[in-house]
Amino acid sequence: MCKYTPSAGAGFVPVLLPWTDSITPAQNPTSWIALDCRFPMAATILTGFPLLCVCLLLTSGFAEAGKLLVVPMDGSHWFTMRLVVEQLIQRGHELVLIIPEVSWQLGKSSNFTVKTYSTAYNLEELNQMFKTFSDSHWNIRQQSLLTMFFDSSSDIFEHLFLHCKNLFRDTTLIEYIKESSFDAVFLDPFDMCGLIVANYFSLPSVVFTRGLFCHFLEESTQCPSPPSYVPRIFLGFPDAMSFRERVRNHISHLEEHLFCHYFLKTALEVASEILQTAVTPYDLYSHTSIWLLRTDFVFDYPKPVMPNMVFIGGINCQEGKPLPKEFEAYVNASGEHGIVVFSLGSMVSDIPEKKAMEIADALGKIPQTVLWRYTGTPPPNLSKNTILVKWLPQNDLLGHPKARAFITHSGSHGIYEGICNGVPMVMLPLFGDQMDNAKRMETRGAGVTLNVLEMTSADLANALKAVINDKSYKENIMHLSRLHKDRPIEPLDLAVFWVEFVMRHKGAPHLRPAAHDLTWYQYHSLDVIGFLLAVVLGVVFITYKCCAFGCRKCFGKKGRVKKPHKSKAH
Repeated sequence: MCKYTPSAGAGFVPVLLPWTDSITPAQNPTSWIALDCRFPMAATILTGFPLLCVCLLLTSGFAEAGKLLVVPMDGSHWFTMRLVVEQLIQRGHELVLIIPEVSWQLGKSSNFTVKTYSTAYNLEELNQMFKTFSDSHWNIRQQSLLTMFFDSSSDIFEHLFLHCKNLFRDTTLIEYIKESSFDAVFLDPFDMCGLIVANYFSLPSVVFTRGLFCHFLEESTQCPSPPSYVPRIFLGFPDAMSFRERVRNHISHLEEHLFCHYFLKTALEVASEILQTAVTPYDLYSHTSIWLLRTDFVFDYPKPVMPNMVFIGGINCQEGKPLPKEFEAYVNASGEHGIVVFSLGSMVSDIPEKKAMEIADALGKIPQTVLWRYTGTPPPNLSKNTILVKWLPQNDLLGHPKARAFITHSGSHGIYEGICNGVPMVMLPLFGDQMDNAKRMETRGAGVTLNVLEMTSADLANALKAVINDKSYKENIMHLSRLHKDRPIEPLDLAVFWVEFVMRHKGAPHLRPAAHDLTWYQYHSLDVIGFLLAVVLGVVFITYKCCAFGCRKCFGKKGRVKKPHKSKAH
């Protein structure tokens, strides 16, 4: 049979077609191809050999394997990007990963070619840099744009920005990329290296990201982002802002334009050195063909978008698998009260002892069994209902019917797993976009946000009792889950399609708005406004002069008083 889901794009319906009815994707993933089905109803009627012939005719040129260069970002960013990479490999494409030789997660697969380059640090130093960065956020009471830019713990960003130099010092690797004739670059923009690579080799690029710091996304796509209802990062504002919040939002927008270039100073210096010309963030970001954004409008606030922005929120959501025996036993032993899943993400597993004790005390005040991913020193006051584990199958646990609540740091991956599985959340954001993620869920009534630095044991216990016992939280998160799942195409299929689209067509210049070619005064129509204003003022001036001239001609003589002539005395 031919399985299809209508796409949001005009006239395109992605169809997954097996070569024979007896072969399943699990048995032979490469036997499935994409079909641009102009008549989807016909595709559902035809079966067997006739359908195979029609699909082969229609897909000529669509099933050709391509060559893709991948420049990923380490850590949690790689977890979801890897899903797209593996799917592209299954579809027969040749992928080459360019990664630093020192990393946490990158390259741990035999399915694709990996090319490494040297780094100025070893794994121990990388771990220490991240630990310093992570620990610093347990001391920052209020994160803001300025604290992120000028915090001394941001040295890790300097190292990430600098390692691209080592890539281009590897002449063998650079020569390999030149000779390989890649169709496109698939990249994470966080460390800027992928963008530099795409610009250096003049390759079309597909960016895979949650978003960008500051105003660079809207600037590089020429997408409007009115501060009247689009909240800036780190503020934790809703889209329906009060007057005071709108004032602060405008000030934050101004701060971004004034200070954001300091954050990217090292990256821009590296890019300028490699590209042999002075570059700006706009120069690097604006040549992106497609932006694959890991969000959607079930999670994010409605705002203007551009045609090359594709939303793939929830791409990390997967069908729940059977739990390992150890965790199945924990869940079964929880009885009617169920379980609470607690994780602060894959990169944060240690908490200051005092805060860990407060959290442990709060967890002991609820009847549910708590599965807490934690690798630090166990708190001495840990209750019997709390089980510490070094790893847990988060998505599978959240998908279990006994999952009652999810304590999360509000990373986008965890938030979407909570949405997909319909589990209300207690959110403890730490840094980055996590504050904004938590605010979005709280605004929708799907959870409670706490300041992890200022909360007390009672605060956490009360928040857990609220999301577990108040049915409105469960109803709201289930409503979001139904909205999120009601879509014409799965996020992973959509991401794969657009990567292949860019590979086939060597970019997507038809989606690039003419706004990129305008000057700032043309973009804001200041020249048009000036011209029209001049015309109006000219018409008013001429009208005034004409009226004044007419008045003088019509009434000037009558209004004059003739002076009497004096007779000369003889």
